[in-house]
Formats: sequence, structure tokens, C-alpha cells
Amino acid sequence: MEDKTKYTWYALYTKSRAEKKVLEQLTRMGIKAYLPMKKVLRQWSDRKKWVEMPVISSYIFINIPKQDYRRVFEANGVVAYVSYKGKACTIPDSDIEAMRRTIENQLDFDVETDKLEKGQTITVTSGPLKGITGEVLEIQGAKKLYLQISNIGYTLVVDLADATFTKEK
Repeated sequence: MEDKTKYTWYALYTKSRAEKKVLEQLTRMGIKAYLPMKKVLRQWSDRKKWVEMPVISSYIFINIPKQDYRRVFEANGVVAYVSYKGKACTIPDSDIEAMRRTIENQLDFDVETDKLEKGQTITVTSGPLKGITGEVLEIQGAKKLYLQISNIGYTLVVDLADATFTKEK
């Protein structure tokens, strides 16, 4: 018998610098969690070192059914759901996928000569983000796209290089 349980993505606030520990605990609990990471060169007084840091500090993304809503608080370091007007914000699968692809592919894109305008919705038609739809929030030069992550108030800044896109009508 197939499991028809609906899983939804949410963002959680974590205690400062607790993201990796929370990810580990949630994973052990059998909860699907995603912590987008980036490599950053850190400078200490005696050395420099590349370290992996969360893309968004104090945020972790989880994919759970409704019945696991309270269970996430069993993980040490979880503070609250990211919410709006008292209700946990859901995040579309496509936003998580766009973030995952952006980070995994360390993107460099190129834009066709079509003029992009603020507020436009575009769909990437080639390259590592193929199939991803996003709203143009801001444009800097011809090669930088600001892709809004719905419902949580964050934006990915993507340099476009090997991709084409279409504007939504």
C-alpha cells in the first residue's frame, strides 16, 4: 500500500551556530532536513582556512507531514518555525530545489538579450537551473538575478552564465 501522506517544506529558526547539530539530530529522528552550506575563507590571526557555513544563518529547512509538526522541537537547538501572522510558512518544493541546484552547481549563468524587468516571473530553460521559476526582484548588470525564496524573506543572488530562460505571460 502506497503512503499518501502529504509532506510540506518549512523553515525552522535554530539557536545561533546550532544549525549542523540540529540537522544531525533531525536526520537521526528520521526527519528529512536540508541545510544549505557554502565554503567561506576565514581569517584568524595566525592562518586562513576554508570552512563550511550555512547559507542562511540560524535557518534549517525540513520536509514533514502535519503529524510531525511538534516532533521537531525534540531536537536541541530548534527555536521556532519561521512564521507569518502566527502560522508556519510553507515553502514550495520548487524553491528548495532552486536553492539546492544553485548551491550544488556553484552557478555562473548567461542571460539572453531579452530585457528582464523587476516583478517579472521567469522560467530557466537550460543549464543547471532548468525548470526553475522565480520572480525577478532586482537586476544588476546583465548577469545577476535575484531569485526570491517564497514566504521566508530571503533572496538568492544568482550569476547567470550557461542558461537561457523564458518570461512567463
